[in-house]
Amino acid sequence: MPNLISESDVENYILKLLSKLGYETKFGPDISPDGFYKERNTYEQVILTERLYNSLRNINSGIKDSELEEVFKKLTREHSQDLIVNNKNFHKYLTDGIDIETRDSSNRIIGKKIWLVDKNNPYNNDFLAVNQFSVIEKDKTRRLDIVIFINGIPLVFFELKNPLDENTDIKYAYDQLQTYKEEFSSLFKYNEILAISDGCLAKAGTISSDYERFMPWKSSDGINLISSDLEQVEALLNGIFNKKTVIDLILNFIVFEDQDGKYNKKLAAYHQYFAVNKAVEKTVEASGTNGDKRSGVIWHTQGSGKSLTMVFYSSKLVLTLNNPTIVLLTDRNDLDDQLFGVFSRCSDILRQTPVQADSREKLKELLSVASGGIIFTTIQKFFPEAKGAKYPQLSDRSNIIVIADEAHRSQYDFIDGFARHIRDALPNASFIGFTGTPLEKDDKNTPEIFGNYIDIYDIERAIADGSTVSIYYESRLAKLKLNEDEIPKIDEKFEEVTEGEEEEEKIKLKSKWARLEAIVGSEKRIKQIAEDIVMHFEQRQKAINLKAMIVCMSRRICIDLYNEIIKLRPSWHSDDISSGILKIIMTGSAKDPHSWQKHIYTKDKKRFLADRFKDPKDSFKIAIVRDMWLTGFDVPSLATMYIDKPMRGHNLMQAIARVNRVYKDKPGGLIVDYIGIGYDLKKAITDYTASGGKGRPVIDKEEAVAVLKEKYEVLKAIIYGYDYSGIFKAGYDEKMRIIQAAIDFIVSDEDRKERFLKYSIELTKAYALSVPHPEALKIADEVAFFDAVKSRIRIITRPPLEKKEEIDLAIKQIVSEAITTHEVVDIFAAAGIKKPDVSILSDEFLFDIKNHQYKNLAIELLKRLINDEIKLRARKNLVKSKEFSAMLEEAVKKYHNKTIESAQIIEELIKLAKEIREADKRGEKLGLSEDELAFYDALETNDSAVKILGDKVLKEIARELVVTIRNNLTIDWNIRESVRALLRSRVKRILRKYKYPPDKQEKATNTVIEQTELLCDNWSKN
Repeated sequence: MPNLISESDVENYILKLLSKLGYETKFGPDISPDGFYKERNTYEQVILTERLYNSLRNINSGIKDSELEEVFKKLTREHSQDLIVNNKNFHKYLTDGIDIETRDSSNRIIGKKIWLVDKNNPYNNDFLAVNQFSVIEKDKTRRLDIVIFINGIPLVFFELKNPLDENTDIKYAYDQLQTYKEEFSSLFKYNEILAISDGCLAKAGTISSDYERFMPWKSSDGINLISSDLEQVEALLNGIFNKKTVIDLILNFIVFEDQDGKYNKKLAAYHQYFAVNKAVEKTVEASGTNGDKRSGVIWHTQGSGKSLTMVFYSSKLVLTLNNPTIVLLTDRNDLDDQLFGVFSRCSDILRQTPVQADSREKLKELLSVASGGIIFTTIQKFFPEAKGAKYPQLSDRSNIIVIADEAHRSQYDFIDGFARHIRDALPNASFIGFTGTPLEKDDKNTPEIFGNYIDIYDIERAIADGSTVSIYYESRLAKLKLNEDEIPKIDEKFEEVTEGEEEEEKIKLKSKWARLEAIVGSEKRIKQIAEDIVMHFEQRQKAINLKAMIVCMSRRICIDLYNEIIKLRPSWHSDDISSGILKIIMTGSAKDPHSWQKHIYTKDKKRFLADRFKDPKDSFKIAIVRDMWLTGFDVPSLATMYIDKPMRGHNLMQAIARVNRVYKDKPGGLIVDYIGIGYDLKKAITDYTASGGKGRPVIDKEEAVAVLKEKYEVLKAIIYGYDYSGIFKAGYDEKMRIIQAAIDFIVSDEDRKERFLKYSIELTKAYALSVPHPEALKIADEVAFFDAVKSRIRIITRPPLEKKEEIDLAIKQIVSEAITTHEVVDIFAAAGIKKPDVSILSDEFLFDIKNHQYKNLAIELLKRLINDEIKLRARKNLVKSKEFSAMLEEAVKKYHNKTIESAQIIEELIKLAKEIREADKRGEKLGLSEDELAFYDALETNDSAVKILGDKVLKEIARELVVTIRNNLTIDWNIRESVRALLRSRVKRILRKYKYPPDKQEKATNTVIEQTELLCDNWSKN
């Protein structure tokens, strides 16, 4: 059947869009070493040298040929064995230019900077899009779908898939790029952006991005958002690859985050890009002669990359405002450390090293310069030593920009707070605020200091874009005499007490807080919560093996809870900071009790523990905290937060957002409430909505349970008629028999099979969110059964080349002790069939299949094996693979149409398997090699040719075709019309030579050319 849409259609569509954007487009073979418009000397050469030199002459006036050669040497030199290091070095050349040594008119050696791109006038650069671009490296040949060259350098690669191909999707495009990346370091070291598309979906990322971090571009202009996935391709092309934006993105919105010497290359998402450019524009206006010094507020919901947005903003501001002094303010020391850490890891893009002002004196010293500097400090540094006193002026410069993180805390007031004191300290500075939660309706201070919203990226957009996952809420109040209604009424300012360092004097003054702490921290209650958390966490681990955080209201409670938990699970404890499942993260000092000291870590040790907790593979699974790590701490694998501390407003919203990060197939984050934050959570959500926020910050866990029950009932209905109840008390052999019989029942109907697979995946996700709810635990064994059957069906019916993690969503760990089937990976053993010698489908195996108890399961296995065998031959023999494919398709169609029974289709499939086996022996009988036999079959399709010419002549033609075609192949022969035309001519000449029937020559020629396409890759490599 002809394809309605092919991959080349997607390719041409993208080239057309690029052409509309002003790109020159060329066909890869045309610019290859033997092409009509040669721009490369070899297939190993990936930079288009002439274009590069012409562009450099255009951008850098007066550049000499010797200087061009020096630039080229630096560009092509390998600095490291590590691809990402080489890529980082090249990126620095792009952004900062290449420094070379040259001689001036007096023959003196001088330094000179050469720019690779014109950043002031993007349209002055050379933009070329090339499709079907072939590269050779280390004896491997690959062809990239589309490469974008800017000034002759390959900066962007597109990998494309057919939207109608059931066997591939956009994830395959990502996987293919990962393979290319490993094989072609000389090409990928220049890459700035990777793009993948199936003609419908379209995403962009970098060479170090995980698949989850390849993101769509949802707006072309930053104002209008696309309304459906069908618009993704045009939005990506028009939004990223218009000439102005792509240069801006490459130069200003790519960062290499240094994680202990390993670099993670990150590309800004669309909401970050547009927000930063708007913010820079507003800041230029606000800081100008007539500006009001208020740049505005950026509200980007937690988990959407706010810290990185601040980095991009600061870096672009450094260039736009000619190196101003940037002061970053937080309201807690640990937040200052966290944000400082992000900026420090990204210091290259900032073009300077950030510093922390740990005292007023240091702050004053750092502000005493004329320009430059990125300074981190806390707002407490801007409070005078004596209450009511005026804060001394630190600088009257107007080129100071103050960035406040979470710009709506209670400290930002005009009477005796931040606003007044920082105005006294920096009277001419400009201000911008960043926040993860919206400003409250009655908050007058924040707009007065910072101005109005510049950009909003709320929860609704973040979840829709896949930037964050949904958060679910579960209440598990410890049943003690703790009046939930009274908690919100306790001293309105009690949160402030827990915000900074814990000071005993302050706590003593907060008598109500102290009384609550005594109740919450009572021995009986701590014991009860410890038992519940251990049970809850272990049940969750079976469903979703990710990390958890416990939030306590005081350090004493943190330690008491830790002690109770390790009584229950001693193996979770370790005195070594490099091991152990459970750790406490809190502030402390030498004055604290001796028994606390082992939980009080130095700054470096806390950083080490933070790295451990961020590593999803590390055994450190549960962190007990009071207020550290509750804001600005990003751990994507964190899925559960147990809250036993009163929180409200912004603090609560910030804390719960720790679990909303995207991580692999994590279905959502869960908040477990032990103290009764329900009232405050509702109020925070009301405030969020009233402040203009869209989307639901938190979803009640009961909704997940409702979905679980719904999917469960649907699956029960799908499998109605098959009794699997005996599996839960059965031994291993009997369990396998029941699972095999269930598969046999399900796959007997194609519609039933597809519906079962769809709903079992949805059931698994709902279960992962619901456990350990009683309703979830009630059906845990059945969920495990459904999941086990689903996994077996997918393994049996999908191609064997798929990665195991794609066969099942990480194959969920929900299998209870009652069913332990996921470890069985041999599908034949699981089906109770002796494993065949697949290459010939042995008689013993075929006999076993014919007499197997579960006919439908046997059909699925045999069908898959035969299909795999046909695909294997399809790479070598066009005619026979087509013939066998048609036979298989016809047999399966008859079976699905119920015109033949399962026993009959097994007979037909066995017959087909034997024919495939016999076909393998024909070459030996005819005295032909495998390649010669393929061409012999291509010629033999014509009955009259066989009668007229006979076997002997056909064999001679086949042998001559192999020699002729081998001698005339080039790398891109099959997509280069000139070479195809030459080959057609040579094939026809051979057919005429041997008097092949003239009326059949055209068809034979086409078949031979098609056959050649199958073999060309292997031949060209050799």
